[in-house]
Amino acid sequence: MMKRYKILGMMASLGVALCTQSCLDFDEPIDDFRATDVVLEEEILKGNADSIDYVTQYTAEQVDSAKKHLSKYLGQLRGAQFYLCGGKEGQLPPHSYQFQNTLAFAYAQYGVVPHQDFAFAPELLSTYNVSGSWNNGANGQYGSTRNSLTPLLNHAAVDTIPEIKAMVLLMFDHATIQVADLYGPVPYSDFKDNKESAVLKYNDMRSIYLSVEANVDTIVKCFRAYEKRSPEYKSKIQSLKRAYDLMTQDKVNSMEGFETWIRFANSLKLRMAMHMVKIEPELAKKWAEEAVADGVIDDSKYEIGMSPKDVVTRIHPLCGLFQWGDMRLSASFESLMNSLQHPYKDMLFKKNSGDLMNGNEVTMPANSKVVGIRSGVHTGKGQAYEVNQFIGFSTIDSDVFQFAPVYLFKWAEIDFLRAEGALRGWNMGGTAKFFYERGIRNSSFYEPGSEEERGFAALLEKYMDTEQPREYKYVDPTGSSPDIQSTTKIGVKWNEGDANELKLEKIITQKYIALFPNCFEAWGEMRRTGYPKLFPVLNTQDGDGSLKEGDLVRRMLFPNDDEASLKAIRETGLKALGGADLQGTRIWWDVDKPNF
Repeated sequence: MMKRYKILGMMASLGVALCTQSCLDFDEPIDDFRATDVVLEEEILKGNADSIDYVTQYTAEQVDSAKKHLSKYLGQLRGAQFYLCGGKEGQLPPHSYQFQNTLAFAYAQYGVVPHQDFAFAPELLSTYNVSGSWNNGANGQYGSTRNSLTPLLNHAAVDTIPEIKAMVLLMFDHATIQVADLYGPVPYSDFKDNKESAVLKYNDMRSIYLSVEANVDTIVKCFRAYEKRSPEYKSKIQSLKRAYDLMTQDKVNSMEGFETWIRFANSLKLRMAMHMVKIEPELAKKWAEEAVADGVIDDSKYEIGMSPKDVVTRIHPLCGLFQWGDMRLSASFESLMNSLQHPYKDMLFKKNSGDLMNGNEVTMPANSKVVGIRSGVHTGKGQAYEVNQFIGFSTIDSDVFQFAPVYLFKWAEIDFLRAEGALRGWNMGGTAKFFYERGIRNSSFYEPGSEEERGFAALLEKYMDTEQPREYKYVDPTGSSPDIQSTTKIGVKWNEGDANELKLEKIITQKYIALFPNCFEAWGEMRRTGYPKLFPVLNTQDGDGSLKEGDLVRRMLFPNDDEASLKAIRETGLKALGGADLQGTRIWWDVDKPNF
C-alpha cells in the first residue's frame, strides 16, 4: 500500500497541536494531492535525529548506498528550503509567503493590510484582530518544512552521510527557533523524533534553545571534520551538496566545503544568544562569544537565503502582496524613514496611487507623496481603489525590489548583533561603532558590485552623518487617525559620548530598517528592546482583551483548536508557556525589565 507521506498530515488526523499545515491559499483553496508531493511506503521512520557521527570515516561507496536508500527523500530537502523562505513546490509564490508573514509584518509595523475581506480567508479587521487561519499561517509553513526534513533526520541511511544530516538538522532547528519565537513553546522533541501519539508534549523555550545550541555545536564540528575526509568521499558529498543546497551562494562563488554552513550555524547561535540576553545574560555572552570566535557571517558571499532570479517566479514574493492590494506601507515606517531621511524614503516605495479623501474633500491628490496607513486603523473593504481608498496608499516599488533576496540571514543583521554585543562588553572582534557603521553600509539588498549598490552606498555615507532627526508630523489624509508627531528623536551618527541606552536605540533602529522585510526578527527586536520607537497601534481592543491601548502583541496564539490540540495545550503547553494563551503573554526571553 502506498500513500502520501506527510508526518504532520498523519498527526493532524489525530488532532495534534501545532502541526496542521494551513490550506488557505488563494491559488489553491483545496489541499489536493500534488505531483510534487513525495510518495513513500507507509512507514514511520525512527532514528536518532540529534546524533551525528562525524568521527567514523565513511567511504564513497557508503555515500552511494545512502543516496540510493534516500532517493525518495532527498528531493524533499530542496522543498524544505523553499518552505523556510516562505515558498512551496520549488517556487517563491506570494500566496504561501503571505500566510507565513502577514501577521508578523503587521506586528512589526512594516505594513498594514488595507482591506478587511479576502476571497479564501477570514477577515482581518485590523492589526490585532486574529482569526485562526491567519494565525496559523507561519505554523503551516513550519509544518511543511518539518514534513520535508523529519524523514531524512530519522532514516538510518543518512547517518553515513553526516554532513548532509547536519544540513538537515540545522534547517530543522532554524525553523523551530523561528516558530517558537512567534508562538512560544512547541513539541520540538516529539516533532523531531517523529512521535506517533495523538497528544504531544510541549517543550519550554529554554529547553528548545539549549537543545538547538547543543545541535549547532555538533553541526559545526561535523562540518569542520569534513576537511579530514578522503578525496573520494568529499567528491561524493560535494555532488550531493551542489544538488540540494539552494540557500547559499557556494555555487555562484565556486566554494567547496561547508564554510558557509558553519557561518550559518554560528549566526543562528549568535541570534539566539541576543534573544535571551535579558533572561540568561551570562549564557548569552558565552554563546555569542563562542559563535563569533568560530566564525559568523561577515561577507555578503556567506548570506543565507534565496534570490528570486534563481526560481520560476523571478520576483520577490512581497511584491505580489502589494500588487494585489493586500499590503500597504505603514505610517510608522514612513515616519521613521522621513525623520531620519533614509534613502529608502525616495526609492523603496511609490507615492500614493489615488486621491485620498477625508469625507468629500480630496486632502492628498494622487501621486503626492509616499504615505502610510496607521497600524490598527479599520480599513475598508475591497481590493480596488474604486471601492476602497486605502488601496491608494503607498506600495513598494516592484521595479526596485523585485530581485531582492529572500533572506534567512543578512550580513547587516549579524553586524548589528555584534554591535550590540560589543556595547554590552562582549568580545565581538571589534567595537560597537565599527559594527554599527558597517551594518548600515551592508544594509543594501542590491547585488554586490552593481551600479545600483554603488549609488545606494553613496547615499548611505551621507545618511550616516545625520546627527538629528528631521521634524516630521504624520497627517492621515483620510482622517481615520489623529495627526501625530514622529516618535523618532535620535539621529544616525555614532557618538561615543552617548549613554548605552541611546546607543542601543540607534543600533536597533538601524537594524530594523536593514532587516526589512524580515518581519519575524524585526518584531522580535521590538518586543525584546522596545526599539525602534514607533506609533502606538490603534484599536487594540480588537484583540483578545489582554492588551492595553497601544501595546505590542507579545506572541501569536497557539494555532489549531481541535480537541487533541487543546488537550496537549492544557496538559503541557500552558505550563511550558508560563501563562495564559493570550496575545499579551510574554514568551520566555521577552522579559519586562530594562535593557541594561
